[in-house]
Amino acid sequence: MQQTKFWIKDIETNSITVDMLTVCSFEMNVYLVKLTVGDVTGMVYEGDSPKRFHSSQFIRDAFDGCKVLAAQMLHESPYDEMIGNPDSRQQACTLPFSMAQPY
Repeated sequence: MQQTKFWIKDIETNSITVDMLTVCSFEMNVYLVKLTVGDVTGMVYEGDSPKRFHSSQFIRDAFDGCKVLAAQMLHESPYDEMIGNPDSRQQACTLPFSMAQPY
């Protein structure tokens, strides 16, 4: 599968169909988004860096003009190593992510 960069300015101005939108959740309300469009997968960028979103609603707003076929949130917890425990063997937690706008 080919890796690429998706530019947020292009996403916000063009309606695209996204096969899978993956929200990568990090501590302190930092979210990065990875897209799969056809056979192409990559992170969403703004300038030279991955685009940081600071809430799930910012993600919904940015992709409001797109057709998102599936979405998920991926969360890896760093808590074991933060408190001095050995690295955990637990897999990252994958959860459904709703792209529906609140009323």
